[in-house]
Amino acid sequence: MATNFIFFVFFLITFSATSQDSDLETDCTNKWIHIRHLLPQFNLDLLSNCSAYPLFDNFCPYLANHGLGQKTHNKSHSWYRTDPFMLELVFHRRMLEYPCLTSDPTHANAIYVPYYGGLDSLKYLFGPEVNSSFQHGLDLYDFLVHVDSPNIWSRNYGHDHFMVMARPAWDFNQPLNSDPLYFGTSFLELPEFYNVTALTHESRAYPWQEQAIPYPTSFHPPNLAFFESWVNRLRRSRRTTLMLFAGGGGISANPNVRRSIRLECENATSMSANGTGYEKLCEFVDCSNGICQHDPIRFMKPMLQASFCLQPPGDTPTRRSTFDGILAGCIPVFFEDLSAKKQYGWHLPEEKYEEFSVSIPKEDVVFKGLSIVDVLTSIPRAQVRKMREKVLEMLPRVMYRRQGSSLGLRSKKDAFDIAIEGTLERIKSRLQELAAQ
Repeated sequence: MATNFIFFVFFLITFSATSQDSDLETDCTNKWIHIRHLLPQFNLDLLSNCSAYPLFDNFCPYLANHGLGQKTHNKSHSWYRTDPFMLELVFHRRMLEYPCLTSDPTHANAIYVPYYGGLDSLKYLFGPEVNSSFQHGLDLYDFLVHVDSPNIWSRNYGHDHFMVMARPAWDFNQPLNSDPLYFGTSFLELPEFYNVTALTHESRAYPWQEQAIPYPTSFHPPNLAFFESWVNRLRRSRRTTLMLFAGGGGISANPNVRRSIRLECENATSMSANGTGYEKLCEFVDCSNGICQHDPIRFMKPMLQASFCLQPPGDTPTRRSTFDGILAGCIPVFFEDLSAKKQYGWHLPEEKYEEFSVSIPKEDVVFKGLSIVDVLTSIPRAQVRKMREKVLEMLPRVMYRRQGSSLGLRSKKDAFDIAIEGTLERIKSRLQELAAQ
């Protein structure tokens, strides 16, 4: 791990300001991005503290392969034990091969701040500075505005800046004067950062600064052949199970949608699937205590055999499992709009949801006794096939391909590409509004 970390530091220091294999015909009009040069305390030093927060996790093993984690097995080409909290690292590495980088901030359409905000928050969430969470971000602001080329910030006062913060936005919205303190920092409550675009795992219901982008899954193909091989496997896969839930929770006696799903799934195992076209009506993959998080083999094989993957909210509305399921060609079933429809508009356009997903109000399931099995078995099989094809069409949009991937695979826009496009458009709109004032 030490060797891998040293190589990563060396790579960041020596990597060229343009892609190592960029397409010379790339049109960079309105796409230029400048990367701000931060002190190591804002990114690289945070990686060296990977074992410092036992209440969180020892994330040292997940730094391998520039944040993708270790391979699931030695011969794997596309599958890694990826931790979603490493998105800041993954995104930074991909930014370094973005084909439209400029060293001149005055020519840039957007300014990327390679700050590992989620990792920096650990000292406030789980470390010795838990009572000083209102200070999260103040040292970064001081550096951007007063230390490192202040003119870069003052051109647009942060409206053209963006960063990635690999946690739900809820973890950064503790009011500055909160008493008593609760879990989270106050980064997104700081007026100093109101103008900056933050790309997060999950946005709040009233997003101002933040925009949700997909959680990283474990699938990071290096070239078009491995990607197409996986998609072909999805098309061949026999979907013998009607629905699957991979997750934890639902054991409380209090009414909630996860409890209802567990109970229905337990009852469905004793019911006959005759006449439905399936061998099983429901399968439950217990992922309690995070046992599935870095082991895609536990849930991917069952997902490959299921037509529908249930995606109920948990502690927060969104789930990484939504994207795992899409990567398995499994049609997502949502129980509230905040789980995805009101989150990932750049990657999963809101007007497309009826084509690739099913929506069932959680209130109807929990309080009105609506059977999920009945809803899903009532969908004609021809429609199910069309929905699955739409899922496969959306698949590239939610995966993060491996860094240094082939030119052929780069022709398919992935989650990173779409996040950059959305960010550039958002910043462009903001600057136009400011100019019109």
